[in-house]
Amino acid sequence: MSRRFINHLRENQNVTEVYQMTERSLRTNKNGELYLQFVLTDKTGSIDARMWNVESSALSKFEAGCFVAVEGTVQRFQGSLQLIARALHTVTPEKTDLANFARGGVVDIGALTRRVRELLEEIRNQDIRNLVESFLSDETFMQAFCNRPAGIKIHHATIGGLLEHTLQMMEMAKSVGSIYSKILNPDLLLMGAFLHDIGKIDELSSKSGFSYTDLGQMLGHPHLGAALLREKIAETEKRTGTPFDPELAMLLTHLIISHHGTLENGSAKVPMTLEAVALYYIDSLDAKLAEFHRNLCEDVNSDSRWTNYIPGLERKLYKNKN
Repeated sequence: MSRRFINHLRENQNVTEVYQMTERSLRTNKNGELYLQFVLTDKTGSIDARMWNVESSALSKFEAGCFVAVEGTVQRFQGSLQLIARALHTVTPEKTDLANFARGGVVDIGALTRRVRELLEEIRNQDIRNLVESFLSDETFMQAFCNRPAGIKIHHATIGGLLEHTLQMMEMAKSVGSIYSKILNPDLLLMGAFLHDIGKIDELSSKSGFSYTDLGQMLGHPHLGAALLREKIAETEKRTGTPFDPELAMLLTHLIISHHGTLENGSAKVPMTLEAVALYYIDSLDAKLAEFHRNLCEDVNSDSRWTNYIPGLERKLYKNKN
């Protein structure tokens, strides 16, 4: 029997299938009874799920990102589909086809990495070129950088998603730097695009699905990225035997800690250089386009030209045939 992908689930349908579990938590209903609330995902999307009348130990049985075999029924609640589980047990990754869970498709890590290197080779500033070498020659860093997601759920939530997001931003940074070369420093902007999310190699884990590390929860990737940049600058100075330009170090650090744009969005500082302003908008554009596209692709209303109402976006989306 063919697999029941999430984007093919329909109201009142009985389901017996393996999915990946995320965002699980124990809740109490109005009668004081415990239930398990969680999200099920595969490469086609996600669906909210519930399992009623569970024991207090239920949460400890399922790690975030684990694979679970589910038996249940799809229902409609407040306009959206949800799955009510009758039975639930874990499945080892070895017994699953991981290709069914590669959301956003399979990323060509080799091709994307080569393009990142090509763009970084265009940088002319010698201090930045030396710094680039410290990153690219670090096999441990590159392995993590090329295999992490860029997010847990919102955008580029797939193996290699961080690499893909970074490259797309670098391509845009190259164009923006060229168009506005009279007022922007192209080398600084391009390197900022490469560096802006490097802290995610320590913020996010891709073991048994995607989740936040303790460091990620406590510090966040901008602070982790700034710390990693300081380490690499120190390595660069030791390797080259020459001091790194302190103002350049400050500007690069500012790009990392300000790329979320506003304090409300978790930015340690608002952008205070032209390159930082440009980087923020480049990051926002790439993330938003990926988020909107994901919602279009994952919508379960395949027979409608409109998606369900998406609370996070505060709108429905129209499915343009073109």
